Amino acid sequence: MTHAMLKGSNVPLGATSVRAVLRWTPGAGVPDVDASALLLGADGRVRADEDFVFYNQPRHPSGFVRLLPKKRTAEGLTDTVQADVGSLDASVDQVVLAASSDGGTFSGVQDLRIMLYDAAVPGGEPLAVFDVRAETGEETAVICGELYRRGDGWKFRAVGQGYPTGLIGLATAFGISVDDSEPSAAASAPESAAQNQAPSRAEAQPQAEPSYGYPQPASPATQPAYGYPQPASPATQPAYGYPQPASPAAQPAYGYPQPAAAAGPAADPDFRLPPMGPQFIRE
Repeated sequence: MTHAMLKGSNVPLGATSVRAVLRWTPGAGVPDVDASALLLGADGRVRADEDFVFYNQPRHPSGFVRLLPKKRTAEGLTDTVQADVGSLDASVDQVVLAASSDGGTFSGVQDLRIMLYDAAVPGGEPLAVFDVRAETGEETAVICGELYRRGDGWKFRAVGQGYPTGLIGLATAFGISVDDSEPSAAASAPESAAQNQAPSRAEAQPQAEPSYGYPQPASPATQPAYGYPQPASPATQPAYGYPQPASPAAQPAYGYPQPAAAAGPAADPDFRLPPMGPQFIRE
């Protein structure tokens, strides 16, 4: 017989192993739903962080509470928690069955329902069914129900309590230690800046220093060495003694400077060539 549960109602469970199936109707813009479970002691809190079973920790260390794979059925999508309550340690007083939404609030989740089955009876009818509805429309996590000890047996209570703080808020409410901090990028910024800093001109281009007497074995962009010209391309190769008939931006020929512009100063009559390199006689 299936019990249709109202919020706050409870029903005894004759089964020692139950499957709690969350089911909802998917669609465009509908958030995804994830099932989870918290194993609580008599004080209503987890005994350790391992008592939180969810998508990143889908199996309790005892093996008695675990998540089963999500499935798509004709009625919708399902996510399932299986709890072997008859095998749990005596220090476990409750198993909270919860859901969290991903991509929106539970106001956008259609036809959310929790169904409890006897895991020992494959294909059997649900023991209990509870339709979970959003109360405020802001819930991103909700306690659908709870399994709890009563004497030598277990019972199920329909809860339907929502949290606007999501899975983290739900977990911390029951004593889970949540560390969601991330290393600060600012702390490593000085080191990164030092590593990425462009080298100085002297470090990047040591070949730019002129070598007197002979040209550098460098690219044509390097400054010419004094005494002999750089091995530049024919278009820019300076003529010995007199300058090329090139644009004013061309490199000066060795021996004498380029002709100055009409408005420029007259040539220095005391000009002398460097002590090395070819020497020419002025005409």
